[in-house]
Amino acid sequence: MESLKAIINAACAPEIMFTAILLVFFFLFPPNDWFYKASKKLGLNKLWTKNGGIGIFVVMILFFAFGLSDDNFRLIVIKPDNVPIVGLLFLVVFFLWLSLKQAWENDKRIEEGKPPAEADDAKEKVLVWPDLVYIELIALVVISALLLVWAIGLGAPLEEPANPTVSPNPSKAPWYFLGLQEMLVYFDPWIAGVVFPTVIILGFMAIPFLDNNPKGCGYYSVKDRKMAVSIFLFFWLVLWIFLISTGTFLRGPNWNFFGPFEYWDPHKLVALTNLNLSELIYMIILKRPLPENIFLREAGGFIVMGIYFGLIPLILAKTFLKDVYQRLGPVRYSIFIVFLLLAISLPIKMYLRWGFNIKYIIAIPEFFFNI
Repeated sequence: MESLKAIINAACAPEIMFTAILLVFFFLFPPNDWFYKASKKLGLNKLWTKNGGIGIFVVMILFFAFGLSDDNFRLIVIKPDNVPIVGLLFLVVFFLWLSLKQAWENDKRIEEGKPPAEADDAKEKVLVWPDLVYIELIALVVISALLLVWAIGLGAPLEEPANPTVSPNPSKAPWYFLGLQEMLVYFDPWIAGVVFPTVIILGFMAIPFLDNNPKGCGYYSVKDRKMAVSIFLFFWLVLWIFLISTGTFLRGPNWNFFGPFEYWDPHKLVALTNLNLSELIYMIILKRPLPENIFLREAGGFIVMGIYFGLIPLILAKTFLKDVYQRLGPVRYSIFIVFLLLAISLPIKMYLRWGFNIKYIIAIPEFFFNI
């Protein structure tokens, strides 16, 4: 058992776990025709339409049951602060399975020449009284009972009065801010705390104006909305849920990474040699000191950012996103691709930090401007 725990701890290293998630993600949630056909050929659609959902829950329950036998795992998982996150993971898996089950079943019905299931449901008449009121009443009673049992069974996570001379280690934000706190590892506070939240809000507001695809409206579908479903689930699952789960269960003292069965040792020290791109270019590659001129020093970073936001959108418009460009037009495509590249910059920066210890692409501390 100890060997199995050691393997799981090693597999939960962020660069390994995140890479494995990315490799599996696009086959489970295909973004284009090639991945969609490959997913069907591999039978991954049956993961949602058959008994796959039950299998996923069984695996999760067995993992948590196995983990609760370990003292370190148990201390983290049953901590009152973290119990809601455990419930969140199960709820995410359930609703993800339910929605994709309906989507794949609709795709099958449409391929057979039948209307989507929602078309049949639309013919059914549901009355506010008694149908809707009964459902809401039952939900109210069940949730009230759950909260009552929760309040009795779990002690409130109250600590001693705030002491400015003693800081918790690790000091964590509430769970709904843990994703932003995790971003602070890879970006400056003005980006992680201001730019990204603003981009997220504006991105969601822009979806109805950018997405003019009439297919998939009013019914669940993967085949008709491959790219939209894949992009949304990538941002929600791979980035947001991943960041929250990582900050909750894998970030320990001194904000170091710990495996789920690893003791949170406050004395653990991880040797990190943070480099800016300018230092990598001049001091390591060219073997010379950094120029005093800011623009000359950060020229490499400005070139990289210019290529990323200037050249790549043009290349994508002529290749992989050619259909999207033709459907949206220049203006809406430009807005769409900027939001997309801003979001993708997070996993890119994560890999740069894990693999090369790159802290900033552009570092101008003189004006508190770091990217």
